Amino acid sequence: MQTSSSHLETRAVHGGMAGVRESGSHVPVIDFSTTNPLGSVETGGLSYEELATGHDLGEGRSAVYQRLWQPGVARFEESLAGLEGTEGAVAFASGMAALAATLIATASAGRPHIVAVRPLYGGTDHVLASGLLGTEVTWADVSEIREAIRPDTGLVVVETPANPTLELVDLRAIADAAGDVPLLVDNTFATPVLQRPVEHGATLVLHSATKYLGGHGDVMGGVVAANREWVERLRQVRALTGGLLHPMAAYLLHRGLRTLPLRVRAQQASAQIVAERLLTHPAVARVHYPGLPGQDPAGLIGTQMEGPGSIIAIELAGGYDAAARFTESCELITHAVSLGGVDSLVQHPASLTHRPVAGEAKPGAGIVRLAIGLEHVDDLTSDLMAALDAAAELVGLDDDAATPSMTVEAG
Repeated sequence: MQTSSSHLETRAVHGGMAGVRESGSHVPVIDFSTTNPLGSVETGGLSYEELATGHDLGEGRSAVYQRLWQPGVARFEESLAGLEGTEGAVAFASGMAALAATLIATASAGRPHIVAVRPLYGGTDHVLASGLLGTEVTWADVSEIREAIRPDTGLVVVETPANPTLELVDLRAIADAAGDVPLLVDNTFATPVLQRPVEHGATLVLHSATKYLGGHGDVMGGVVAANREWVERLRQVRALTGGLLHPMAAYLLHRGLRTLPLRVRAQQASAQIVAERLLTHPAVARVHYPGLPGQDPAGLIGTQMEGPGSIIAIELAGGYDAAARFTESCELITHAVSLGGVDSLVQHPASLTHRPVAGEAKPGAGIVRLAIGLEHVDDLTSDLMAALDAAAELVGLDDDAATPSMTVEAG
């Protein structure tokens, strides 16, 4: 089945499904085999060598061992690559495993220096700052990337929209500044529905597949979409380090991709309404959301991105105390880490996901992150306003003490 020229919605439904109907099934069969018949001794040995060095499963070859190749994982990878517009993808047991494999591949090639632009997901920031995987990081603003690159620079790392305050960066400008250095873009927040970084100069696209790709809060995984050279390098790292995605997780992630466009667009529509309504409450000092006036100064929505997404960050006027009270007062919205599922979540980044981040880069103590789900927007707003009322009461804000916030400048 050829889907490369189809619309994204069609590719999401049919990607990775080649041969399923011909096998007599309507959905892919889950194969839990950890080992596979080898055929002849010679065929088994050649199969092992090819897979362990990152090559595709060849015609007439054995899959050998689940750590080297797994059919359900391959289906998910094929589908995701079709959505991102890359030559291939490599799936891992988590988003951090995917990032770790990329850093290992970079450092082992003799280019351990990384240029990274903050803000980033807290786990990414932490592993880069720690140097645990043999890399060295230089933190740079977008305007400093070109000067920060050294002969041993192996990657430029960015996230857009950024976690947690949704800053947008111009990928084409960053790719130009990076020159021959590969650009890695964390596309978890946008997904390929709203942004396809390789169309704007990126070399690698990273996802925490746990989030929107799975979409139901019940599966963990990570994936990197890239060109064939990088795919082979990452497969080799995965084969040697054992970070393969589990077959059941691959099945659930592949299934999640089939509804991804519908979920992302529905959540985005609700997020726009919620963000606008949050501006009216006196406990809100600022709303960070790219769909609000003034928060996309470079005009990236409509050019680089197809929409602002469904993550919102709000800054409470009462700082940490108000943020904590607000977070703990939500009832419909669950206080939990992660995002991208069908239900809405709220969390305090500085205390959780960004707790290990250096002080100068840590999100403000009054910032709370919302991940908007698929509930009715009026029910979400009602829950949020009640929680904001509780925060306002705690810090002594009311309609007479403060005016509704209309702070919508960039950032």
